[in-house]
Amino acid sequence: MRITVPVRCACPTRNQTDVGINYLLSYPVAEGETVSSISALFGADPERTLEANQLPDPSSTIFFETSLLVPLQDPPSRITVPSTPPPPPPSPSPPNSPPSGSSDRTWIYILAGVLGGVGLILVVCMVIFCMFFRKTKKKTDPIISSESFEACEKPLEKSLEDGSQAFLDSMSSIAQSINLKVYKFKELQVATDNFSTSNHIKGSVYRGVINGDFAAIKKVHGDVSKEIQLLNKVYHSNLIRLSGVCINDGNWYLVYEYAANGTLSDWIFNRDDSGKYLSWKDRIRIALDVATGLNYLHSFTHPPHVHKDLKTSNVLLDGDFRAKITNFAMARSTKGREGEFALTRHIVGTKGYMAPEYLENGLITTKLDVYGFGVLLLEVITGKEATAFYSDEHKNLSDRLSNVVENGKEGLKHLIEPSMLENYPAELAVVVVQLINSCLKQNPTARPAMDEIVQSLFRILTSSSTWDLSSNMSWSQTSTRSS
Repeated sequence: MRITVPVRCACPTRNQTDVGINYLLSYPVAEGETVSSISALFGADPERTLEANQLPDPSSTIFFETSLLVPLQDPPSRITVPSTPPPPPPSPSPPNSPPSGSSDRTWIYILAGVLGGVGLILVVCMVIFCMFFRKTKKKTDPIISSESFEACEKPLEKSLEDGSQAFLDSMSSIAQSINLKVYKFKELQVATDNFSTSNHIKGSVYRGVINGDFAAIKKVHGDVSKEIQLLNKVYHSNLIRLSGVCINDGNWYLVYEYAANGTLSDWIFNRDDSGKYLSWKDRIRIALDVATGLNYLHSFTHPPHVHKDLKTSNVLLDGDFRAKITNFAMARSTKGREGEFALTRHIVGTKGYMAPEYLENGLITTKLDVYGFGVLLLEVITGKEATAFYSDEHKNLSDRLSNVVENGKEGLKHLIEPSMLENYPAELAVVVVQLINSCLKQNPTARPAMDEIVQSLFRILTSSSTWDLSSNMSWSQTSTRSS
């Protein structure tokens, strides 16, 4: 008999450690258990448990034979696992009748006891592993180094300072094999005026000037090998371009092309008087750019990849307002074992953007990005963040679109971005809402492929350009008559 026991490993994030969470215990869920009951078992806060597992509310379904992360301040001093009931006494049977039923039940209880014991041992091992990992992490910062940028940890010692020529030569050989420039940290300090606040863009990203051109320089701590490896083998105008790397004091510095107009979220959620405004045509063209970039990832990389964290803050706008998808830290291949879908038990992403099949089963297909694109397109035409659409009455985003889908133009007034002042083609807006609705289908197989979405948006953009031209001509003629 072969028994497969899923083991989930994770350590607290910085936000979790800031609120006193020092350990994440991996608990194998038994049938009938809930988030509240498991939290009570270890004296943990149920709300923190929900956050650690990206679950929306206490009523969320958790499946037995999976694992749940339980946030703890201290290692558990006592772990109570419900014991299996003792086997009932065998029923009397005729002297010559073999006790086969009782024997079968005895084996069932023995097997249940063994499984319970294995589960308990796994929980204890996970706690010990996290304790050991946290201690060793304080001693040395790992760097990732190998010719193919696959994960291969080596301790970062003081000898690997910026001035270590041997280290820089090693990095240069790696970069040459993947056509990336390896910068000295001093070069980046000069480019950013020593990472001054005047060059700070957002988060850990700074603007720099390298060889007379602007560049975006992002500081990252941790394993960036997969992101570097993916960006090195893709080249598309709607995907951000990585031009170089640097490592210093255990931190990676990734040098990207510069997007002069910042993030898409700054333009569609902006409510101040800065004058940031996107017309209907601008929004459709940006949506088409994003869809085209995703279609490249899905259809023209081998194996196909998914971004997994598509959202408006991960879309940059260049000087011509052409969109570029960025932040590929969570991107991964859709290729699973032969003949199988890719699955994960480590569910991470942004609330409101994650597809239901990913949240519930960890299923990773290109339709995961299609769902995220539907959410992004909804935000683009409404100017509202996705979380604003969820309520007790509307738990699915597609529910909020039913009024427009069923009633057409009459349902648009309370949906489309108010700043456009109805300066948009209503018929095309209905078509866009219908496209969004198809992307947000609960069943992933019912969602369109990304190439279908590209074709639809191209037709909508062409029609929008015609509408824009005729609208401007009508306005010009009206102005002439008035004068």
